[in-house]
Amino acid sequence: MLLNDYQLESRSTARYPNAGENLIYPTLGLTGEAGEVADKVKKLIRDRGGVVDEHFREDVALELGDVLWYVAQLATELGLSLEEVASANLSKLKSRSQRGTLQGEGDHR
Repeated sequence: MLLNDYQLESRSTARYPNAGENLIYPTLGLTGEAGEVADKVKKLIRDRGGVVDEHFREDVALELGDVLWYVAQLATELGLSLEEVASANLSKLKSRSQRGTLQGEGDHR
């Protein structure tokens, strides 16, 4: 599936207040779902010695799907396509790699 196709199709399930004019809802949803991914990894380390199995992969895949949904909604709210966002990210990372600045801090390094 292409990213823009996902973005368009996922939008048909956006049921939140003022969809189309609401940056806050998808931003909060994104942070919540990312936190759920982090919590699953934390519990994997705490309870299972960090051993990844198929059940863990499936659970995290579901949470990552939720993260992707919120990323798509936030991008839509901002008038951005997921393909634009992904392409710009790869260009940024390639530039940082070429300049030896993949590590460090700051958005514009």
